[in-house]
Amino acid sequence: MGLFLDRSTYDDGKSGVPVWFMRQAGRYHDHYQALKADNSFNQLCKDPKLACEVTMGPIDHFDFDAAILFSDLLFPLEQMGMGLSYDSGPPTLELNIKSLSDLNKIKIERPAQEFYQFQKDALINIKKCLPQEKTLLGFVGAPFTLYAYAVEGGHSGNLIDSKLGLYSGLYQGFLELLIPQLMENIQMQIDGGADAVCLFDTAVGELARDDFRDYILAPLRKLTKEIKRINPQIKLIYYSKLTHMDHLCSIEDDNIDVLGIDWRVDINQAISTLSSDYYLQGNIDPAWLFLPWSKLESNLASYFNRVKGEKQLDRWIMGLGHGVLPKTPQSNVLKSVEFIHQNFRY
Repeated sequence: MGLFLDRSTYDDGKSGVPVWFMRQAGRYHDHYQALKADNSFNQLCKDPKLACEVTMGPIDHFDFDAAILFSDLLFPLEQMGMGLSYDSGPPTLELNIKSLSDLNKIKIERPAQEFYQFQKDALINIKKCLPQEKTLLGFVGAPFTLYAYAVEGGHSGNLIDSKLGLYSGLYQGFLELLIPQLMENIQMQIDGGADAVCLFDTAVGELARDDFRDYILAPLRKLTKEIKRINPQIKLIYYSKLTHMDHLCSIEDDNIDVLGIDWRVDINQAISTLSSDYYLQGNIDPAWLFLPWSKLESNLASYFNRVKGEKQLDRWIMGLGHGVLPKTPQSNVLKSVEFIHQNFRY
């Protein structure tokens, strides 16, 4: 797996920093737009051949070092009978859980082994197409982020109902229903050939550090421990948006291999503090990709000059602090990956 073990060594004897971006397959890319013109988002996710084609587009065009399954993190809510739809554009749910009694309305639509077959088949297809030196990533939503969607219908705003549910038992009750299904979802992706699985926690940074410590970490550790017990060879990536160093330092999870961080965290501090326990991925601002190339190139060069003195650069994976944004100039994505491959060496 090139992302973790077999970093490129160049003629000058230096190694290269690998790079992949969250949402590297998506709306900014003309390859995706051409497929989306004839297929719905749901079809692109659930047709294994189309999901493979979307996934491989950024690998073929931009030469990222990892391919990430094209799918959506909300499918567990559909599998749990919450009425997920993309017909209006943004995802919507027919059922939101606002009280403990609402948990009784959740009905497993189909067994996970049946429901997630489309992801397993897509990964099998991608594995056949993907160059051997590149890593194949699956992904799911982390428990709190899926819970926040189930409560709020999204993860923007103050998340008041979600936060209060930590104290009322709503969160714990939802996790009792979710975790067994999520575990099966992850296993289906591993069985499909994923080298690593990402747990994306895009809502959790809204929590106070004490709530993060008291309510998030125990179920997260339980989930990662069980995944590793069954699949000791698999790599686990945990990304949390908006979290700070005190959140990250409190995770203390031996079963997590990679911590993804956003651009609000100082990359030097993260590497010097956390790289003895984890690989680090991140963490430039996705908005940089909208800059004129000359300025973006200068920013990337300055960023690496700041980082290259750290002792454990072999524990760093370059990426964005979140996903590639819609309307990002794809020429900047191409040039950025080329620049990183040519210049981020140690």
